[in-house]
Amino acid sequence: MSGYDIFAWIVLVILLASAIAVVCIAGWLPGHIAKSRNHPHAQAVTVAGWITLFFGFALWPIAFIWAYLDVPARKAGDA
Repeated sequence: MSGYDIFAWIVLVILLASAIAVVCIAGWLPGHIAKSRNHPHAQAVTVAGWITLFFGFALWPIAFIWAYLDVPARKAGDA
């Protein structure tokens, strides 16, 4: 193996690790935002953020918007 081959393998490993990190952060981010904003459905947003990884990020924008969505507070007389 030459020096170029070793360098290419190092670059490949770094790229793969970076891709895995980006996917994990993208799955974690909506739930983290929802929890930090005290969203009443924070657990559901967290699950939606991770579930979307199985669907090729098609539902990720919905989970991300849901994390930022302000849910109105219930009134005292509402159940």
